[in-house]
Amino acid sequence: MVCYNLYIFNREGTCLFYQEWSRPKSVKQGAGTTSDDQKMMFGLFFSLKTFAAAMDPKISDDKPQLGAPLKIGQACTFKSFRTNNYKLHFMESPSGVKIVFNTDQSVGNLADCLAYIYSNLYVEYVLKNPLYDPGQPFSYELFSNNLNRYIRSIGL
Repeated sequence: MVCYNLYIFNREGTCLFYQEWSRPKSVKQGAGTTSDDQKMMFGLFFSLKTFAAAMDPKISDDKPQLGAPLKIGQACTFKSFRTNNYKLHFMESPSGVKIVFNTDQSVGNLADCLAYIYSNLYVEYVLKNPLYDPGQPFSYELFSNNLNRYIRSIGL
């Protein structure tokens, strides 16, 4: 099992953190720049989340229109999707922080792992850091080291 990369976005779409482990195709071969890559990733899961909510089979009076912004926790959402080359795992916290984790397609459900990364790593080492300016990109060695240790411990 291989993990490719992890993104953490705030509710506005700003990439707060990006870590790459084993990305087979460089950013320059794809989006061109890291910033463009992050925008494309946010746009991808934003579109999928909106589409999943619009296609929700439950009958509801407050069902969002396709493309309309969603409130956090509103309607159904997706947890992951698989292509022939990778699997994207997605989690959105109640505060609107979004975690995207790309792995090879053989990896199972990582919902618990993403919840662990959010609550035990992001909250503990980033949000509780008195030097952190909420909503701004960060680069904390303690967070990165513990993230790498956790990824190794789950066998990725």
